[in-house]
Amino acid sequence: MITLRHFNKKDIPQLRNSMFIGKTDEEIISVLNKWDTLELNGRYSEFFAVLHGECVVGYVSLYQHNDYIISAGPEIFSEYRRKGYAYAALRQAYDYAKSRGYKIATAQVRKNNIASIKLHEKLGFILDCEMINRHGNEVYIYIKLL
Repeated sequence: MITLRHFNKKDIPQLRNSMFIGKTDEEIISVLNKWDTLELNGRYSEFFAVLHGECVVGYVSLYQHNDYIISAGPEIFSEYRRKGYAYAALRQAYDYAKSRGYKIATAQVRKNNIASIKLHEKLGFILDCEMINRHGNEVYIYIKLL
């Protein structure tokens, strides 16, 4: 069973091994403190640990685009992929976003990321358009009513 919760100081060893390689405890705590503000670039943003039992297997973040549109960014650590964790985590994250009043979810997926394309289609997203993002990557834009 997958659950979501905020990261805390007990997660520092896992974070150092998976996300913040080479970072000190103080640097990681600084990031955790930023996540606790629930804000990024002046908009709502929330960061969750994805847990299988007591084990952190990845993370998912929510980011507000406007008063009714939200996106989620999942990352499952490589050793835990292909087990359905991203699907379960995103379902929970979008249910949570819906409970906060968001109506539409959007996702930007690289055109060559077949796993993410399949994941978003399984979650009920539909392809809206194609574009080149600000990093120069060809991406699909998916949307879904929450």
